Amino acid sequence: MKYKLITLDIDGTLINSRGIITDATAEAIRRCRDAGVMVTISTGRPVQGVRSFIEELGLDAPIITYNGAMIVDAATGRVLFERKLSARDAEQVLRLGMEMGTTIIAWSNNKLYVNEINDHVNTYRKMSGNEPIVFSDIGHMPDQGITKIIWIDTISRIEGFKEGIKDIVNDSVTFCTSQPHYLEFFNSSVSKAVALEYIGRLCGISREEMIAIGDGFNDLSMIEYAGLGVAMGNAADGVKEKADYVTASNDDDGIAEVIYKFIMPGDTSQP
Repeated sequence: MKYKLITLDIDGTLINSRGIITDATAEAIRRCRDAGVMVTISTGRPVQGVRSFIEELGLDAPIITYNGAMIVDAATGRVLFERKLSARDAEQVLRLGMEMGTTIIAWSNNKLYVNEINDHVNTYRKMSGNEPIVFSDIGHMPDQGITKIIWIDTISRIEGFKEGIKDIVNDSVTFCTSQPHYLEFFNSSVSKAVALEYIGRLCGISREEMIAIGDGFNDLSMIEYAGLGVAMGNAADGVKEKADYVTASNDDDGIAEVIYKFIMPGDTSQP
């Protein structure tokens, strides 16, 4: 099979545990791109949180952000696709979060809104590259259009939240953990898989010609959709079980292993 597209999750996949792209991974991605394979990113992060990676790797393909709720052209910054939570759903999730007493992140029109400033928010602010705007009351926030909501808390509380709200949250909302302490909420009609399908139609690439690599449960849809679904070595067991292939961890250049094994196996100049 000649693969034409490879899509990469960021946290726990593209970047290592120190938060950087290793030289070996960056070199493999550049070789892949130079060989004519479309390299894209598929992340739960906002647009601002991926710009540095786009520039570092020289990407010009459509980029999947907010777990598939927005697709942006890397070259122009133009929004190609967007689907927000309904006002009703956004209000429900925001109110539940307030009742649970958890840290709330809400993305609206690519602006970062939070219910309080704390260590969780300060860490997220650095990662996203956006200054948070504190909201004291939900008010009209749902009506202005919310792309994604995140609850941030301890791992044990997040696991408790998942169990406690599974029969409460509207069916039109999908929620999952992107990282153990992040519970993310978005429109159930979007996913990383749906976004990949959109890009495939746009670029004339079939799912069989795609590779998707990730480590989190929010990556499951694209791992199962792509012709070759890959779980990182550091992925949760539930993600590994659904993958076609399990590569090395993000600290051991798992992406490079996939590129040299499945896309460029005949490259004799491999490092």
